[in-house]
Order: sequence, then C-alpha cells, then structure tokens
Amino acid sequence: MNSRFIALAGLLGFSLYTLVTMLTAEQSLLAFGRELMSRPDTAQVVIDLYLMALLACVWMYRDARRRGRSVVSLLPYFVLTAVFVSVGPLLYLVVNGLSVVSEQARSPQKARSPC
Repeated sequence: MNSRFIALAGLLGFSLYTLVTMLTAEQSLLAFGRELMSRPDTAQVVIDLYLMALLACVWMYRDARRRGRSVVSLLPYFVLTAVFVSVGPLLYLVVNGLSVVSEQARSPQKARSPC
C-alpha cells in the first residue's frame, strides 16, 4: 500500500477520533493539558510528545525548503502540530503526496522515486 494512503487513513481516523473525543469531553483542551502537566509522570509523556512534534516541524521545514516552498506555506501545519500534534505532519504527508502525484502526472518522462 502506498504511504500517502496510509497517512490519509491515519489522518482521517485520528481526526475523527479527536473530534468525537473533544465533543464528549468533560473539560476543555487547555484544562486537560494543565492537568497533564501537573504531575511528573504525565508531564514526561507530554514533553516527549512535543519533542517529537518539534522534530516533525523541523522535518516539514527542511522538506518544504528542499521543494522550494515558502515558510509561510507551513504555518497551518505548524499550528495544527502545536494543537493536535499528529494532525499537522499527517496532513503535510497527505498534501505533499498528492502534489507529488500531480507533478508526476504532468511530467511522466521524469524518473519516479521508489518512495
């Protein structure tokens, strides 16, 4: 199975789960975050998660610059990553994968990447 379809399935599944969870939650996202950061054991998990999110943002930035895209085009992905962590990078993978397909369709004589 192609990796962009895996990213799309992950994005849709996680986004739907997040939406349902937020609609049925008894507290706000900020209150939940404050509660998680109030204990060392859960704070460690949150810090670890956001370190991975930072690494994903660095990867998105480098990939976009390599493709000649502006930093401004990454702002929605960075905001989504800051709020929902996985949604930003997953959306970037889905959109980037779709743009690669359209670029390959326009110029079929180019060698295709094995990824």
